[in-house]
Amino acid sequence: MTAQGTLWGARALAWGRTEDQQLETYREALRRVPLAAGASVLDVGCGTGAFLRLAHDRGARVSGLDASPELLALARERVPAADLRVGDMEALPYDDDAFDAVFGFNAFFFARDMTAALREARRVARSGAPVVIQVWGNPEWCDLTRMKDAVFALAPGGDSPPPPPLWSPGVLEQIASAAGLTPGDAFDLEYAFHYAGEAELVELLLAPAPVGAAVRAAGEDAVRDAILTSLQPLRRPDGSFRLRNQWRYLVAYA
Repeated sequence: MTAQGTLWGARALAWGRTEDQQLETYREALRRVPLAAGASVLDVGCGTGAFLRLAHDRGARVSGLDASPELLALARERVPAADLRVGDMEALPYDDDAFDAVFGFNAFFFARDMTAALREARRVARSGAPVVIQVWGNPEWCDLTRMKDAVFALAPGGDSPPPPPLWSPGVLEQIASAAGLTPGDAFDLEYAFHYAGEAELVELLLAPAPVGAAVRAAGEDAVRDAILTSLQPLRRPDGSFRLRNQWRYLVAYA
């Protein structure tokens, strides 16, 4: 947890701007799983609190967990009423049956054991409560795959076996079932990130922890070059970048 927290917190302000780019992916989750006023909600891997702000504005009582104190400091500014805690998603610091809904946006797959993390989500969710799992979609439909392939090849473990294809139908359902959850609806969302130019593109894409690990291994200059070279084909005539991406969601139930 400490290593992940350090990496995620190294460029906290930039990551907060990236979270703001993802607001539509959070809104889609709330369209599929509407929250009643007063509902207790947990966001696992809450970062700077962009989703928590949306849920709070809909009348929910919000809690967030993250490995990074720096990200949580920004979340406290964004959502002062939130219960925010530093912790590990495989050992959630909450009582059994504490929440009416649990969400994890591109979070659960960072656990050492994703099944164990989802088992914890099930434990803290009330019986029948939704546990929303979001992961990256098919790499062929994610422009960021270009950057990931180039950058992660510079990081330790860059030649390790690929992770399971979480975007493939049935894969998330199998993991959720192994954690004791009951799979429900699965759906995809396509959405594009926008960057004004090379400076903003690099600044924001250096923020995620896996990219930070590559910076530690290969140096910032090498990672910057990898980002720019891999994404240069997506540069628009005005110098901006539009990166189309896809996400996969599963709504499971405790």
